[in-house]
Order: sequence, then structure tokens, then C-alpha cells
Amino acid sequence: MTIICYPRCGTCRKAEAFLKEHDIPYTYRDIKEANPTKEELASLYERSGLPLRRFFNTSGRLYREHNLKDRLPMMSDDEALELLSTDGMLVKRPILVTGARVFVGFKEAEWKDLIG
Repeated sequence: MTIICYPRCGTCRKAEAFLKEHDIPYTYRDIKEANPTKEELASLYERSGLPLRRFFNTSGRLYREHNLKDRLPMMSDDEALELLSTDGMLVKRPILVTGARVFVGFKEAEWKDLIG
């Protein structure tokens, strides 16, 4: 399993602590250094079953600077995935990729399925 994070993100640190606390092995990937490609994001989006807007870091500076609250509803999935692939700071974190599932953001109740 892989966790895609930003080291300075508090939520990412909580997610990583959760994995360590429950002895769940994982590979760490810094999203700033290795942003997912458009193709990878498309695959994660498809596997997650979530709306594409959930992949955007809506509290981030870049989201506000790009006025994405207004622009996103008018974008095609292809355009949105292209934009997400340009900068890891646009992507909601953490992303946890398991063999069967993709989790976006850290919700402990959802992640507890991993240890059940």
C-alpha cells in the first residue's frame, strides 16, 4: 500500500501515525516531489468511486488563486485531471492506495476497515 502525502500537512502526519500505530506496512510518497500524472490520477479517480471534485485540495492557496470553486463545475473530467497533474498542492491529501481501494483524505472511521 502507498500513502501519497505532503510532509508539512498535519492531516497527512495523522494518517501516517494511524498506519504506524496499527502496524500497517506502507510506502511513503511525497506529492510535492512526485506528483501523480494525469493517467495515474484518472486511475485513482476511477478506483475510488468518488466524485472528481473530492480530489481537489479545496482549502489550499492554489485552489483559491485559480478560482476553482467557480471554474471546476464547468471543467470536463479530462481538464480537471490535467490541472490536478500540474501541481501536487492542488491534490487533496493524503491519498491511500491499497490493492483494492483508494482513500482520499484521512477519515479514521473509513481507514479502520484496513485493520478489521
